[in-house]
Amino acid sequence: MQFTDFKLHPRLRQAVEKAGFTVPTPIQAKAIPLGLSGRDLIGTAQTGTGKTAAFVLPILQRLLDQPAKLGRTRALIVTPTRELAEQIHTTVRLLGAGTNIRSATVYGGVGMQPQERALRAGVEILVATPGRLIDHLDRGTAQLSGVEMLVLDEADRMLDMGFLPAVKRILSFVPRERQTMLFSATFAPELQQLAGQTLRNPERVAVGADAGAAVETVAHALYPVPQHLKTALLLELLRTTDTNSVLIFTRTKHRANRVAEQIRRAGHATAALHSNKSQNQRQLALDEFRAGKVQILVATDIAARGLDIATISHVINYDIPDTSDTYIHRIGRTGRAEREGDALTLVTSEDTPTIRDIERALKAPIERRTLPDFDYSAPAPVANEFQRDPRPVQGRARPAVHTSPARGTTTPPRRAQAAPAGQRRGPGGGSSALRRGDPRDRASR
Repeated sequence: MQFTDFKLHPRLRQAVEKAGFTVPTPIQAKAIPLGLSGRDLIGTAQTGTGKTAAFVLPILQRLLDQPAKLGRTRALIVTPTRELAEQIHTTVRLLGAGTNIRSATVYGGVGMQPQERALRAGVEILVATPGRLIDHLDRGTAQLSGVEMLVLDEADRMLDMGFLPAVKRILSFVPRERQTMLFSATFAPELQQLAGQTLRNPERVAVGADAGAAVETVAHALYPVPQHLKTALLLELLRTTDTNSVLIFTRTKHRANRVAEQIRRAGHATAALHSNKSQNQRQLALDEFRAGKVQILVATDIAARGLDIATISHVINYDIPDTSDTYIHRIGRTGRAEREGDALTLVTSEDTPTIRDIERALKAPIERRTLPDFDYSAPAPVANEFQRDPRPVQGRARPAVHTSPARGTTTPPRRAQAAPAGQRRGPGGGSSALRRGDPRDRASR
């Protein structure tokens, strides 16, 4: 099958050719004809399989075939994260470049006013995250009464992130008479219930839904290691493995920062990506990772959801994911579009139950590997490698000497500073006002 078989609008055919699309991916071959026919559909496919174009092309085709009054939002695409929203909007602009169709994207973490101006000017396609879309609906700047096509993308992750109430509220603003397309990498019971309430006699298409297809393009490996040696093993892996771009997953934002810093100190260009970063910081990290200025990105699950970067050669799970579904989502970042990739997971003895779940999901055992020259018998340090520096106890003197767990250096105690006028010195050398919980102190934490 070729893209020419879809009988797309001439402007879309031109955009598809310019984008270099010739042979549709399996999910595109199955979903695009259904989307063009106006049927409701459920698409179950891994990220990186081309599913964005599978719903964007039918939307653009309908808007071109059935033009309507400008300014009315006719297609709504809801997705869980800002990065996904931007990626989808990029595809909309790429494939709709030869049309006059107007589109916009709205998500949190940035100012409302530019988004409000775009919405008031009128857009036919709106790409949005649930929380920010609710904000615009409450303000009256988003109008969904004219929506003819609704897409719920990465629906399973939206439920995982607690967006089900927001999604249901958004559904109350769109007409019942519409075409609905739902895409997801997995299809848990909660999602089946939502689909039953949202779609009408949907056609279901599935590509690699059980993650078995990923085995063909992704090589899986486990690296058993004591917890205190994880960072050392990770650095040795990065030193000895031939990689292109590497995406490393951690369980927490704090750990993402710490791991990124350790890798950076080892001489690798590295960035961290998590929800505590500002939108500008996150976008800069992604742009530099895509451009190759940063070879290693350390991220949490939510921040990295839906990343579409074809050059990622390795996904490394510094922390094993909590569920097999999350593992499937993580490894979907590599081996994309039939490229080969590697998924490496650092595991401890406590991870055995999760490993069994993942192997059941993959329907295959995962190879266990060791590094021949790595010292697995090294003792644990006195302080855990990710232990925070202890906070000084309020109302007590600081210790005379402070030892940094990270560097093992000692620093002499600071001399007490003179208290500002009108304040007396607390017993630990600080101002009593601040030590009693001054709001300025709390705000700085």
